[in-house]
Amino acid sequence: MVKRQARLECTECKNINYLTFRNNKTCPKKLELKKYCKHCRKVTVHKETKTK
Repeated sequence: MVKRQARLECTECKNINYLTFRNNKTCPKKLELKKYCKHCRKVTVHKETKTK
C-alpha cells in the first residue's frame, strides 16, 4: 500500500485546515471533501494541494 500525505485547502478562504493520508492506487485523483472551516465558520469544499 502506497500512502501519501495530502493537505486540504478551503476553496473559499484558501487556508490549509487539514492533513490526511490517501492511497495513490485506489484514489489517483485529487481529494475533494466537504469539511468544516474554522476561519469561514461553515462547511465548505476542501481540495487537495501540493505537499512540501
